[in-house]
Formats: sequence, structure tokens, C-alpha cells
Amino acid sequence: MNIKFLETFVWIARLKSFRLTAEKLFTTQASISSRVAALEDELGARLFVRDSKGVALTPEGQRVLEYAEHMMDTLQNLKSAIKDPQQARGRIRIGAMDTVIHTWLSPLVTRLTATYPALEIEITADTARNLSDQLEKGYQDIIFQTDMTRLDTVRNLQLDCYPLHWVAAQGSVFDRPFSSLQELAEERIVTFSRNSRPHQDLLNMLHEANVFAPRINCVNSASAITRLVRDGFGIGALPTTLVRTELANGTLTTLSGIPQPPSMDIVASWRTGSGIERVEEVIRLAQEVAKTYSNSCKPVTTDERELPENLFRLIPAS
Repeated sequence: MNIKFLETFVWIARLKSFRLTAEKLFTTQASISSRVAALEDELGARLFVRDSKGVALTPEGQRVLEYAEHMMDTLQNLKSAIKDPQQARGRIRIGAMDTVIHTWLSPLVTRLTATYPALEIEITADTARNLSDQLEKGYQDIIFQTDMTRLDTVRNLQLDCYPLHWVAAQGSVFDRPFSSLQELAEERIVTFSRNSRPHQDLLNMLHEANVFAPRINCVNSASAITRLVRDGFGIGALPTTLVRTELANGTLTTLSGIPQPPSMDIVASWRTGSGIERVEEVIRLAQEVAKTYSNSCKPVTTDERELPENLFRLIPAS
């Protein structure tokens, strides 16, 4: 099997474009099409569907992609090992939701870089739902998000659990006592992206309190939620670990006296198969970094006595 044809196939799957792949590989679209046709003939399967929306993998192409990427990684490792046995190279693809990016992803990347200086690290920021879809399709090796991925080829590990609180701009019209969830839900609530686990859990909580038409605004960026709440747009349903600085300097405050939103799990999910030893070593480092981050977090609220002592306790893996 021609390695160049496999490389072409992998880049088309990633870029979703014959034209961009031709530019990436410094060749022509005709050459790219010829390589794909030859690979399809050899495998006896159609790998791509082309329509007005672009290029998409067929089910057969999706299965081939996993093997092709492993073969390309192996080839890269072989080339690196021949040049310098001490610098065998590889690639790890990590997807993370915004909350992880704003808490402990940077320390994790720092640890990875120090431990594996020759490792190529690709980072993707996206919503939990999109990351799970990418993992299922083979575009990610590891994802950090909010829910278990229920697939036979995927393993899951709960890394942490972030309590959520009602947060408002200090001195705003929302910075006042609320007698019930019903009263609070009459105001604008700002939380994570629609149909995410935190959003669904919040809806369920409000429905159980007989609130069936809450004013919820869903935003897929933690920093944007923080900015909107800080500017008085509404009441945030946020992990306090994300807004520790704002709570400490008095820009934001937590609202007490009413039930708080359900906690948000942080889950690592990764694909089984070739290269799993390296992936699981990254998971081990992620556990250590998440635990270190949690231990370093001092709960900061308007009245710390209102929060449980284990606010930032690491939840043991199931």
C-alpha cells in the first residue's frame, strides 16, 4: 500500500477539501483525485462523498481513517527514531471544553511538554457535544468534557467535579436576596451551551421546582459568560473556580439562600487501540494536574461559610 496515498487520504479527511489538501501537499487536485481513486480501488471501498457542501467520509472511510492515522503516526515515530533514538516523536490530539481550558489545561500542556519534549500536541477547543462527536469519528485521542462517552471503543474517567453557584455582578439589580428559584428564574440566567450537560441539569432542576419557562441564555464560552454576568446581563450559573479572581476583588458575588445549580463533572474520555499506552500516560498526568489544581483552589465567595468544605475536592474515578 502506497504510504503517500494514505497520507493524502488522512489530510483530505482532516481538511475536508481536495483543494486544500493539494495546497498542503504541494501538488494538484488532479493528482489528489488520482491518489484517492487508486486507494479506493486497492481497498475495494468508496472513501469519500463529494457534494455541494464539500467532502465527507463514508462509513467505510471512517473506519479506514483510524488505521491510516495510526500507520502515519508509526511511520513518523520510525523516522524520528532513526534520526535520534532518544527523540522518538509522536502526536497526541486533545480536545477540551472551555472550562478545562480556563482552569488546568495549560499546566497539563506544560507537564506534557516537559515530560515528552518531542511529542507533538494538538489542542482543540469546542463544546462537550462536539468533542464527543470528534472522538467518536477518530479526530481526537483524548477529550476533557462533562459527560461519559458511551461507546465500546472509548474509556472514561471522572477527573473532578465543580460545584456551580448563582453568580451576579456585585451592586447590580441582581445582587439581592431571592426567596425561591421561581423568583430567581424570572430574571435572565446565563449558562453553558444549549443541550450541554450543565444546561440540561439546570433545566431539570428548575422543572422540578415547577419552573417551566425559565429565561435561560446559553453561551458556549466560559469567558463570555463571565463577561456578560460581570456587565450586568443576568445571573450566571457558573463554577466558582472559573471566577475566583472576580469574586476575590468584589466584581462578582454569589447569591445564597436558594438551592444552587447541580455540580458539573469533568470527565476524560479516550479511544482504545494502538498507542493507548501513551494516551493513558497523558490521562495519568491529567489526573495529577487536576488534583493539584483543585487542591490549590481556595473557595472565594461573599460568605465562605455558606460553601461546603469540600468545594474543590477531587472526585475519585469510578
